[in-house]
Amino acid sequence: MKPLPDELTIAPRGRLDARVRVPGSKSVTNRALLVAALARGESRLRGGLHSDDTVAMQRGLAALGCRVDAGEDPWIVPGVDGRFAAPQTPLDTQNSGTTARFLTAAATLAAGPVVIDGNARMRERPIDDLTRALEGLGASCRLEGAGGCPPVRVAGGGLPGGHARIDASRSSQFVSAVLLSAPYAAAPVTLGFEGDVVSVPYIDLTLEVMRDFGAEAGWRDARSLQVSNQQRYAGRDYPIEADASSAAYPFCAAAIAGGRVRVDGLRIDTQQPDLGILELLAQMGCSVERGGDWAAVARSGSLRGIDVDMNRLPDAVLALAVVACFADGPTHIRNVANLRIKETDRLTALETELRKLGVRADAGPDDLRIDPRPLRGAAIDTYDDHRMAMSFALAGLVQSGVVIRDPSCVSKTWPGFFDVFEKL
Repeated sequence: MKPLPDELTIAPRGRLDARVRVPGSKSVTNRALLVAALARGESRLRGGLHSDDTVAMQRGLAALGCRVDAGEDPWIVPGVDGRFAAPQTPLDTQNSGTTARFLTAAATLAAGPVVIDGNARMRERPIDDLTRALEGLGASCRLEGAGGCPPVRVAGGGLPGGHARIDASRSSQFVSAVLLSAPYAAAPVTLGFEGDVVSVPYIDLTLEVMRDFGAEAGWRDARSLQVSNQQRYAGRDYPIEADASSAAYPFCAAAIAGGRVRVDGLRIDTQQPDLGILELLAQMGCSVERGGDWAAVARSGSLRGIDVDMNRLPDAVLALAVVACFADGPTHIRNVANLRIKETDRLTALETELRKLGVRADAGPDDLRIDPRPLRGAAIDTYDDHRMAMSFALAGLVQSGVVIRDPSCVSKTWPGFFDVFEKL
């Protein structure tokens, strides 16, 4: 990969005819890394994503006593059988939400105290819903940041387990964090929900990875989950499936520029929710094809705006919002309040940058309305948010004068994104 400049001008091009592969899933990679680290015996992870977020997880695990060999594929993970060490310095999770939240719960299994911290933005991302649930299971946690945010100090010494309630209205990652470490609790864990739950498919993805490594975990009923402490993880060879979140960008490229783009290596029966972008693009007027391990999007006619609840696939909101700029008629994206506590406040960022392009965009507390207008070029601020950079680059496929500031922020989840983008 060649180094990226501070500002990258996107060159418009004609109708697309492309076939691409996307990297391994960040969501699966970070779940599998933690589960393999906790397991008894060695695991070999194949096709793992090498990105800022997964490096943050690997460094955190190394500080806890599990050093991952990620020099070549497959990655070698020597499991510690549920016994983490207590690091001497805080774990720096940067701005990786999965790393911060998953390791906060895992720190309860450390031999002594663990401090989990991150960059300036991570210190603005609340984690108190998670720490309250861990305290309900008998752990000792102390928030040292303002407003329920990191740093957080976890006493370690083990997770007693039992029954607790959790507020998952802001992030399903709080639920996944508890679930991933729950097989090593002293007693079985039952987790009940307070209020609504966002991004439920990501909880199902967590359960799938846990069961793949031998845990016994699942839904007790529609409002609670349970995890046995008798079935723990065992090391194994494990393939990391392709990232459905990353696949959204080439799919949306076809919707914007016209033509056809096929993405290979996808698991069509995936639990990753962002593959639901295919149904939304079909509603907007695209044609969708699916094969055994691939999917393709094509567009020959016009796009139409839609009204859609995207609570189940929030990471795809940004790309779809840019597609909506090219539709005939307005688009309303609803039930996505959790976008405000992501890498940036994504609803505000989308409103600001879409307006730069000449679009009328209005963000509410949990929704975004987009009313297309004649577009113009603009320099897009990305807020150190990988999905802002990748999504707004799509607009430059058709509209001249689109400049992406700080394009290297894509290294968080897809370091090679712009190399692939240039070849579309």
